[in-house]
Amino acid sequence: MRPLSLQTTIAGSLPKPSWLATPKQLWAPWLLEGEQLEEGMRDAVRLVLFDQERAGIDILSDGEQTRRHFVTTFIENLEGIDFEHKRTVRIRDRYDAEVPVVVGPVARRKPVFREHARFLRAQTRKRIKFTLPGPMTMVDTLFDGYYRSRETLARQFAAILNEEARELDALGIDVVQFDEPAFNVFMDEVRDWGVATLEIAAAGLKCKTATHICYGYGIKANIDWKKGLGSEWRQYEATFPLLARSKIDQVSLECANSNVPLELIALLGGKDIMAGAIDVTTEQVETPEQVAQVLRQVLKFVAPEKLFPCTNCGLVPLSREAARGKLHALVQGAALVRGELGL
Repeated sequence: MRPLSLQTTIAGSLPKPSWLATPKQLWAPWLLEGEQLEEGMRDAVRLVLFDQERAGIDILSDGEQTRRHFVTTFIENLEGIDFEHKRTVRIRDRYDAEVPVVVGPVARRKPVFREHARFLRAQTRKRIKFTLPGPMTMVDTLFDGYYRSRETLARQFAAILNEEARELDALGIDVVQFDEPAFNVFMDEVRDWGVATLEIAAAGLKCKTATHICYGYGIKANIDWKKGLGSEWRQYEATFPLLARSKIDQVSLECANSNVPLELIALLGGKDIMAGAIDVTTEQVETPEQVAQVLRQVLKFVAPEKLFPCTNCGLVPLSREAARGKLHALVQGAALVRGELGL
């Protein structure tokens, strides 16, 4: 029988096989085309499901094997966005990137991930989670040459995301998660319109809704940024009270090897907490005891039935071997704590 408490999950991405995309690289180009690419993506989903199930993960993900990037793959399926004439922007006020340009009204031509989600649902009887980019993070990952208002564009994206999320819900997805790393950077905008647009994206869903707020993938730009945040990372202090008053069910946050004061978790009230107990910035695999120690600290501020041991962020920049080891460590660490609690 699946335990009722400390159910494990992952934040989102897992490394792709080397025959599908270049390893350890964000925005890695596909190495297959046409029907071979579609078949390759399905095979990759089967592989990451196998790895998660073998490790004992409770709530599974497709590991974002069908997406080059967690934001741009969704955006490239929308109208009103030019991918041919890109512009350079500062992503999260942290690093420069060539991004697409909004040139007209944004709209969804057709469902983006419906068939991928249908395939995922058919592969396992376990609970599954599907990730989507959040409205603010979408805005921060392109150049707006049309609306010229981050809030207006975010509201347009939120409505589009809601259409997509409702279709995922109808297919039997158990958790729809909106990734909002921008929430750790633009706190005034989070207050003014960020949480409001997130709620628009999640409106009317019958499944669990979640948002993932981390300090970024384990890439140099993010690691360097975190070095300048000081001995305490208190960005969550501004956003958690707002999310506590929202209708979002679950919040995913970074705990392992971070300087986040864990008492900030108490600001989330009665929300489910997906606590990152796996460091995504290193290939070194945690021991189960290291994972358990993070979870014990988190349990000072959240009830066991509300705690979902998780990864800090996506694992796509890591090797597949390290990622598999980290999945096993996550499950074994959660089992240690579950045993201590008599669950």
